[in-house]
Amino acid sequence: MSDGPHVVALCGSLREESYTRRALRIVLDEAEDRGASVDLVDLRELDLQVFDADADDAGDAPELRERVGRADSVVFGTPVYHGSYSSALKTALDYCGFDEFENTTVGLLCVAGGSFPITSLDHLRSVARSLNAWVVPHQVALPKVRTKFDGPDLREEDDAERVRTLGRRVVEYANIEPDPPCPESRENVGATR
Repeated sequence: MSDGPHVVALCGSLREESYTRRALRIVLDEAEDRGASVDLVDLRELDLQVFDADADDAGDAPELRERVGRADSVVFGTPVYHGSYSSALKTALDYCGFDEFENTTVGLLCVAGGSFPITSLDHLRSVARSLNAWVVPHQVALPKVRTKFDGPDLREEDDAERVRTLGRRVVEYANIEPDPPCPESRENVGATR
């Protein structure tokens, strides 16, 4: 077991040959090289039905909350669907709340088939801040992702360096002093269980 921070990556892609998963593995490899213990939460392996507040312990929700709750840093990874993040990631985040994310560092990564993936990162930044997480300023978008990978590796060093930098930042900022709670979180009583 590592003495460093614990970094969890949430993979919001359910595809077997997911580019999101490949990119998150690079992030976690870098975090591990920096002394962190790591955990890839692959949402295809968890039973998470569409969130119902009356059944918030359904399926593998307790396992998800436990794994995320142990993290010092969490990386949200998503494919871009219709200018936002995936429904699989949305469902996972709905099962979590302040207990899992308050005062936690969050990193953001997205992959896109097209050339303009940034809005999904903006949406995820807002979600993380509403849960009082501290979001790393560096974020990663991989547009036209079909052209980016050669097996598990990124073809271009610039892309690889941006992804590795995210792995470094979630370790470096894992224990940053959190910001004061945002106004949205004080008014967001529906997010508490």
